[in-house]
Amino acid sequence: MHYLLDTNAFLFWISDSPKLSAHARKTIAASTNEMLLSSISAWEIVTKWQLGKLKLPDDPHRLVPKRMLLHRIRELPFATEHALRIANLPMHHGDPFDRAIIAQALANKLVVITSDERFEAYGVRIIA
Repeated sequence: MHYLLDTNAFLFWISDSPKLSAHARKTIAASTNEMLLSSISAWEIVTKWQLGKLKLPDDPHRLVPKRMLLHRIRELPFATEHALRIANLPMHHGDPFDRAIIAQALANKLVVITSDERFEAYGVRIIA
């Protein structure tokens, strides 16, 4: 099965944070599951790091690709189709990064691993 990691889930996973639920941890670790990370998440990480809102053990330009490779996480590119889908989303969630990830999940029928339960308001299946 294919799963889309929300930015918070990716960061919790690579830092071994207890904020990641046991169910989410088990799903990510299962070798039969394919994990995807949106290019939007990379943009969010870089943006928050540059603003000083996110502390990382290494520069995101090295950290993100290295951890994706280490944890066999594939990139999900953000396409024009995803951007246009955002126009039809209700405003349950104001964060543009999350709205973009929601649009990708809907377009690709993906379950999202996230701690943000507001994704469910869009009909996105989540593992919290």
